[in-house]
Amino acid sequence: MRIGVLALQGDFIEHEKILRELNVHATQVRKPSELRELDGLIIPGGESTTFGKLAVEYGLIEPIRAMCNAGKPVWGTCAGMIFLAKDVGMRQPLVAVMDVQVKRNAFGRQVDSFEIDLDIPVLNAIENGQPHPFHAIFIRAPLMERVGKGVQVLATLNDGTIVAARQNNLLATSFHPELTRDPRFHRYFIERVGKGA
Repeated sequence: MRIGVLALQGDFIEHEKILRELNVHATQVRKPSELRELDGLIIPGGESTTFGKLAVEYGLIEPIRAMCNAGKPVWGTCAGMIFLAKDVGMRQPLVAVMDVQVKRNAFGRQVDSFEIDLDIPVLNAIENGQPHPFHAIFIRAPLMERVGKGVQVLATLNDGTIVAARQNNLLATSFHPELTRDPRFHRYFIERVGKGA
C-alpha cells in the first residue's frame, strides 16, 4: 500500500513517520502527478486558508477531488478536515467532498488548545475489542456542526460536539492523531477505510 501525505505545510512529517512505523510506504505529495500512483492520501493539519491557496497554486484541488470521488481513502486532520468539508461558513478553496458543516477555530486561539481522552469504539475494534481511550490533541481545532445522512460519527466530546467522522472512503478528525504515540487511527484508516469496511 502506498499512502501520500500532502506536504504543502503543517505536520506532514509526523503522519509520514507513523505510516512508516506501520510498514506502509509513505510519500510526500506536492504536485498533481504525485497523486497518480497512490492508494490513499492524508491531508494534515496546518492553516486552512493557506492550505487552500497553495493547493490552488499547485493545481491540486481537482485531482484530490477526483481521487475522493473515485473511492480512494482520504483522511483530513484539523485543517485537512476543513479542506474536505462541503460547508465551512466562508469562501475559501476547498475540495468540498464530505457532507459536513465545519466551524473553523471552534475552540478559540492557540492558547485554548487542549488534550482529552476520547472513547472511540471503532478504534477499540482495532485493539481486539478492548476499551481503550484515545488521547486526542486539539490545536486551534475545528468542529463539525452538522453531518449529512451518509456520514458516520466516530467521536464526540462529552457535550456531543462532533470531532471525528467517516463518509465511505473519507475520514476526518478535528484533532491530531499524528502528534500522539498511538497509531490506531492510522491503522483504522489503512485497514478499514482503505478496504471500505
